[in-house]
Amino acid sequence: MKKKAIYPLLIIAVAVFTGSCERDFLETKPTTKVSGDGMFATASAAMVPLNGIYRMMYEQGWSTEGNTQQCDGLSAWNLMADVMGEDMVMKAQGSGWYWYDCTYGVKSRYTSNVWRPYDLWNGYYKLIANANYIIAAGGPMEGSPDQVAYVVGQAYAIRAYCSHYLAMLFSRTYKGHESEPCVPVYTEPSVAGSAGKPRATNEEVYKQITADIDTAIVLLKTAPAQKHPTHIDYAVANGIKARICLTTNDWEGAAEAAKAARSNCAVGKGADLTGGMNSTKLPNVMWGAEIIDTQTPGWGPFLYHLDALSMLALDPPTSVYAARAPKCINSLLYDKLGANDIRRQWWQPGNTQLVDGNGNVMSNYIQVKFRFSDPVKSLGDKIWMRVEEMYLTEAEALCRSGQDAEARKLLNELIVTRNPDYNTTKSGTALGALTTDETGSLLEEILIQRRIELWGEYGRIYDIKRLKQGFTRTAAMGWPAAALINATNTQDPETYAWVLTIPQAEFDGNASLDPNKDQNPVGDYK
Repeated sequence: MKKKAIYPLLIIAVAVFTGSCERDFLETKPTTKVSGDGMFATASAAMVPLNGIYRMMYEQGWSTEGNTQQCDGLSAWNLMADVMGEDMVMKAQGSGWYWYDCTYGVKSRYTSNVWRPYDLWNGYYKLIANANYIIAAGGPMEGSPDQVAYVVGQAYAIRAYCSHYLAMLFSRTYKGHESEPCVPVYTEPSVAGSAGKPRATNEEVYKQITADIDTAIVLLKTAPAQKHPTHIDYAVANGIKARICLTTNDWEGAAEAAKAARSNCAVGKGADLTGGMNSTKLPNVMWGAEIIDTQTPGWGPFLYHLDALSMLALDPPTSVYAARAPKCINSLLYDKLGANDIRRQWWQPGNTQLVDGNGNVMSNYIQVKFRFSDPVKSLGDKIWMRVEEMYLTEAEALCRSGQDAEARKLLNELIVTRNPDYNTTKSGTALGALTTDETGSLLEEILIQRRIELWGEYGRIYDIKRLKQGFTRTAAMGWPAAALINATNTQDPETYAWVLTIPQAEFDGNASLDPNKDQNPVGDYK
C-alpha cells in the first residue's frame, strides 16, 4: 500500500479579500461561490484560496492537534526561534508554553502530534501544498496578466519562504553543509495517493528556493501594488530573498534584494517605535497580519505571551500568561543601548511588579515593545517584516563584501533615528567564537544593532546558526538557573542542538524516508 506524507491538502476557501475602502481586511466568512477546479480558473477566484493560505499563517492551533497556546503560525514560530537564543530571557516556566523550546526539550517528542517538530513540519508543508495548487493553475489561469502575476507570484514567494524556514529548522545551516540532507522538495499539487519524497540535500533545496523567489520577484514586479498588508508584494518578496541570501552567504544578492525591498517604505520614528508594535498600518511595516475584533482567535496568541502589563493596568486588573512567564531582554545586550536611544523604552530595567511564588522578581528588563492595541478586545496586529531589517541586512552584506564605508553610512543612517548621538567608525568583519567574545568590528556592531532592533520579531537562533557562532546563557544576562541549558552544547556551531527532529508521523506516512537513516539526532551530535 502506497504511503502518503503527513501534510494533507488543506485549501481553505473561507477568506475572501475585499478591496473596498470601507472594509480593507481579509474576511473569513465561509463562501460557496468558488469550489473545486473553479477555485483556480481565474485570478479573481484564486484570491480565495490565496487568502486562505494567509489566514492559516496566523490562525491559532491550525497546525497541530493540541498545544495550541504556542502554535499560532508565523509569529509563534518566530517567537520560538527567539527563545532558543540568548537575548530573549524567559524568567519562568509558567505552564510550559515556549519553555521547552527555550530549554531545548522538544526534540525527543517527535513521536507526538502536539509538539514543535510536528507543528512546524506539518504547518509549513501545508502552506506549501496549498501554494502548489495555485502555481500549477498559473498557466491556464484567466485574467489580466498583471492580476495573474499578483496571485501566482505570491504563491511562489510563499513556497520559497516556507521551504527556507523548513531548511533552517530541520538541517544544519547551508554554508559548509551543502551536501547534507535537508528536507523533501514538493513542487506539484498533492492528490490522493501521492507518494512522499526523500530528503533532498541543502544544495538541492536552496536551488529550488532561489528559483522560486526569483520567479516571484519577476512576477510581482509588474503586478499591482500590495492590496492588503498580509499579501506579499514585490518589496516583501525581495525582503524574503534578502533573508535567503544571508543564509547562503550571497552578499551581493542580499544587498541588492534588501535595497529593493526598502525602496518604498519609511523608517519608523518616535511613536512608530514606542506605540506597541501592534499595527500593520505603521509606515515601517512591510508585511503582517491585521487582526480585527471579529477575528480574534481567543486566549493565547502572540501578545498573550509577550505583553504582561497592558491588561494588568485595566480596572479591574486582568492577568495574561505573559505575567506568569515574562519575556525580558538580555541585560548585557540592553547595556549596549546609548543613553538617548529611544529603543530603551522597549524594556523596563527597573520593573519589579511581577514576582514568583518565592518572592523572586521576574519582571526586571521586561519587554514593552509589543503591546495590545486594545487590551479589552485583545487586539494587536502581527508584524512579520519591517523595513529596518532591510537596512541592517544591506549593511551586513556591504560589510561582508569589503565595502565598510558604505556599510557604516547605511548603519548610521538607520540608528541615528533611534539614537541622535550614534556614529560608528568601526571597520572589519571579525567575529568571536561565542556571541559574548567581542572583537569590536563593524560586522559585530551591525549584528548587535540587529539583535536589538529585531528582538522578538525575527528569530535569534536563525542568525546564530548562519553566523556559525556559539552562545552561552548566564545569570548576569538575567537568565534563571532553570534555563541555563548547561547540558546542551550551544557553544559549538556544528551542533545539532538547533536542528529539530522529523516527526514520526512523516516516517509513518512517507515510504521514501527511513527513520533509521533519515532522522536527525535527538541529541547535540550524531
